[in-house]
Amino acid sequence: MAMLNFGGTEEKVVLREEFPLEKALETLKDETIAVIGYGVQGPGQSMNLRDNGFNVIVGQRKGGASWDKAVADGWVPGETLFPIEEAAAKGTIIQYLLSDAAQIEVWPKLKPHLTPGKALYFSHGFGITYNDQTGIQAPEGVDVILVAPKGSGTSLRRMFLQGRGLNSSYAIAVDATGRAYERVIALGIGVGSGYLFETNFQREVYSDLTGERGTLMGAIQGIFEAQYTVLRANGHTPSEAFNETVEELTQSLMPLVAENGMDWMYANCSTTAQRGALDWKDKFRDATKPVFEELYKSVATGEEARRSIDLNSQPDYRVKLEAELKELHESEMWQAGRTVRGLRPENN
Repeated sequence: MAMLNFGGTEEKVVLREEFPLEKALETLKDETIAVIGYGVQGPGQSMNLRDNGFNVIVGQRKGGASWDKAVADGWVPGETLFPIEEAAAKGTIIQYLLSDAAQIEVWPKLKPHLTPGKALYFSHGFGITYNDQTGIQAPEGVDVILVAPKGSGTSLRRMFLQGRGLNSSYAIAVDATGRAYERVIALGIGVGSGYLFETNFQREVYSDLTGERGTLMGAIQGIFEAQYTVLRANGHTPSEAFNETVEELTQSLMPLVAENGMDWMYANCSTTAQRGALDWKDKFRDATKPVFEELYKSVATGEEARRSIDLNSQPDYRVKLEAELKELHESEMWQAGRTVRGLRPENN
């Protein structure tokens, strides 16, 4: 384990060089990894593990679209693809990668298969952290571990195929066997992590829920909408408004920020852009910081978890959700986005 300095703060990280794939394979050579769920994280993690040479099976509800997707991805019914309970019975490591709502629903059926010596693996701290609301509490004798890739399962798989790694956090809630650390790091390497940084279940879910509602999705969409609307109200065309709001950010600037950092971006833009950015960044920070403080408090008190669980349990939630997503999809800004994307050189 390495200690790296991040802006004056030291953090424990595990690099692939110090825990290579060969060591991970040796660590888990006698294990059967049962990936439960084939939705957001399941496909990427399971296929990366399979391609890396681990013994992997998938558990999924039979007959649905996700089952068919698993078959299309090369999982063989009766050999490497099973109904959820059968896969859980076969696995020594159970990767619980269903959605948060589905984890609550399936838990009573899964729990009997968590016998002493097994490991229960999550990629999100929700179920364990808010167990007073989810009811998810592992039996005694079971390791409870987490590897949370910092991106979607699609990104994890895409970067793996490119020979790259997506950074992940890892955590150990219960070390019942004395092997939890080796298991979790081996799994983190196996699923395709770049480097692994230490956290705990609570910190992971608090930061994750804040990020999703904040800069990763909620805040960025809100800022997009605000700027696009102001530009359109002042006579700018949809194409101009979209390019200045989204396209230039995602296609030109963010890849450079990812490579070199925002400080580099500031130092290498025009003096006019540089001056404006420096003058306005504090105003945006001061305007949004109270919103982030309100958001974090809502996460930490469990209010966000309660709302998510309550809404997901309503029989008409899917219908209402689809209506909200349809409204977003059909908004002028994202209609303009589809047109702009179609005009990119690689699409012509």
